Amino acid sequence: MKSDTLDRRRGWFAHPVLSLLLAACWLALSRSLEPAHLLSAALLGLVVARLMSGLLPAGSPIRWSAAVRLTFVVTWDIVVSNITVARLVLGPMSRPQPAWLRVPLACDHHRVNALFASIITMTPGTVSAVVDEAARCIWVHALNCDDAAGMVADMKARYEAPLMAVFGLEGEGAA
Repeated sequence: MKSDTLDRRRGWFAHPVLSLLLAACWLALSRSLEPAHLLSAALLGLVVARLMSGLLPAGSPIRWSAAVRLTFVVTWDIVVSNITVARLVLGPMSRPQPAWLRVPLACDHHRVNALFASIITMTPGTVSAVVDEAARCIWVHALNCDDAAGMVADMKARYEAPLMAVFGLEGEGAA
C-alpha cells in the first residue's frame, strides 16, 4: 500500500521542471498574476505533466552547475555568431566558404545527442542536418568554415563535453 502511494506521488511530481515551465509559460501568456491565473498555471503544470508522465522517461539526474555554465557558453556563442553572420552577410567580407562537417558522437545518450544537435542549430551559421546515431555522427552544414577539423573540435569541446558533464557521462569513451 505504501509503495502504491509513493508511485502515485512520483507520477504527479515525476517531472517538476516540466511542471514549472508549463506554469511559467501560462503566466507569461496570460500576462497576469491574478489568483485565477496562478491557480490555472498550477493546475496546468500538474495535470499536463501527469498526463505526459507515461510518455516521458524518468528524468536523469542533472548536474545543475554544469548546466548553468553550458547555458552561459551557448548564450555567448549565439550572440557572437549572430554578429559574425551579420558581418558575413551584410559586410564587405570575403565570400563565405560553406562546408559539410561530420561531427562524431562521443556517447549513445539520446538526450545528449539531441541537445548537442539542437545547440549546433541554435548557433547562427551552423545547422544540424542529420543525427545518425547508427554511424555515431551528426552531419552539420556550416555557412563559413576555414578549418573543418578545428570547427568540429570546437563544437565537441564547447557543447558535447559539457553536455556529457551535465548528465554525468564524462567517463564514457570518445567515438
